[in-house]
Amino acid sequence: MNAMEINQDNLYLLLPSKVAWLTDMLTEDKGISIIEAIRDIYSSDTYRRLEDESTKMWHLGPVALYQDMIASS
Repeated sequence: MNAMEINQDNLYLLLPSKVAWLTDMLTEDKGISIIEAIRDIYSSDTYRRLEDESTKMWHLGPVALYQDMIASS
């Protein structure tokens, strides 16, 4: 089985699931709407770094990403 190498050109394939996890966590913890949560995620420094493959943040799980997002807000 060939493992796919993650690079800037295919990183977008991983982002929707990461955003979905973060959205669930934000709506539950902060009691905000899904729209507000998604808006917060996409405007966050965490997401800016997550969509840059060179940061390797795509390795992080949802809890670590959530903690990073909360810490940097």
